[in-house]
Amino acid sequence: MLPLKGITVVSVEQAVAAPFATRQLADLGARVIKIERPDGGDFARGYDTTVNGLSSYFVWLNRSKQSLTLDLKRPACADVFARLVAGADVFVQNLAPGAAERLGTSAAALCERHPRLIACTVSGYGSSGPYASKKAYDLLVQSEVGLVSLTGSTDEPARVGISVADIAAGMYAYSGILTALLARGSTGRGTSLEVSLFDALGEWMGQPAYYAAYSGAPPPRSGANHASIAPYGPFRAGDGGSISLGIQNGREWTRFCTDVLRQPELADDDRFTTNSLRVDHRSALHAAIDSAFASLTAGQVVERLEFAGIAWARMNTVSEFLTHPQLAGGDRWRDIGSPAGPLRAMVPPVHIDGVEPVMGDIPALGEHTDLILEELGVARETVASWRREGAI
Repeated sequence: MLPLKGITVVSVEQAVAAPFATRQLADLGARVIKIERPDGGDFARGYDTTVNGLSSYFVWLNRSKQSLTLDLKRPACADVFARLVAGADVFVQNLAPGAAERLGTSAAALCERHPRLIACTVSGYGSSGPYASKKAYDLLVQSEVGLVSLTGSTDEPARVGISVADIAAGMYAYSGILTALLARGSTGRGTSLEVSLFDALGEWMGQPAYYAAYSGAPPPRSGANHASIAPYGPFRAGDGGSISLGIQNGREWTRFCTDVLRQPELADDDRFTTNSLRVDHRSALHAAIDSAFASLTAGQVVERLEFAGIAWARMNTVSEFLTHPQLAGGDRWRDIGSPAGPLRAMVPPVHIDGVEPVMGDIPALGEHTDLILEELGVARETVASWRREGAI
């Protein structure tokens, strides 16, 4: 049995954070009704056309959902929305600041009318504080929490290459909703909860925040190397192959010097005896490793790392990741339907014994509008009239 079978989620969502949260719920069996604007829907549908004409973002975030088009500013559609929420277990929204209050969809108002409802708001900076009314996008939040200042080369900062602020907020929203559902099972009452991109990514900044607060300086930008552990990063072999490796403790450092570099004297070099010293003398450390690797092929380096029990990885491209043997060996691919035909999708990362995630189709804009309105008892003639008027 799917864990969330029988749970209904109504979501007024767009872009990344809230859709990522509700997709997790849908894959576990919840019915997710995604309300979209009739004039184009979730704007993530238009981010790109790389997946056989569909947006890569939308395909990633919206499988297993039902799409209902409604113009919530129209009284008739607002009534439909009210009836949907009255029968829902969970409501999720990530509208721009102030939009929920104008539409009458604020979490406080909905929970007051529906005591069993769990209402989740995903925002940029939260509902209080001087930034509460500011719009927030992933890069802007990465910048505000200091993540961009830590990422990149020593010469130039860089944005993290995925929507990490959105993903963080989406996962906290997902876990918060599950927690609220668990609590409702005991108390019989729902609740409202809020997750902001700023707070979510701020939590992920915990280690560099402690480092900066108590050392007086932030961790330095170090490219693909770890800012506070060495050696930890990519190194090039004599044949041009790149191998990433990580040394976690003194025992590994000794084995690395003896069995990989075959220079046991480096283990006792005064510049390298502790991790902090190795970080302080990173340039000399890397020069020693590069010199040792220069006469070896990448394959020979890997053989030595394996023998020594040192963790390593290839520096893969995204295309190489897609053909990774671990994905194939772990049965991590499924076929899903979409308006553009069959697509491949990766299985969600949490494996629950006896549960096969739903992994349903990507919905076309408004694909389930007629079905849902019929369930609510809206007459076909009314539906046709609304469609002519652009209300759905």
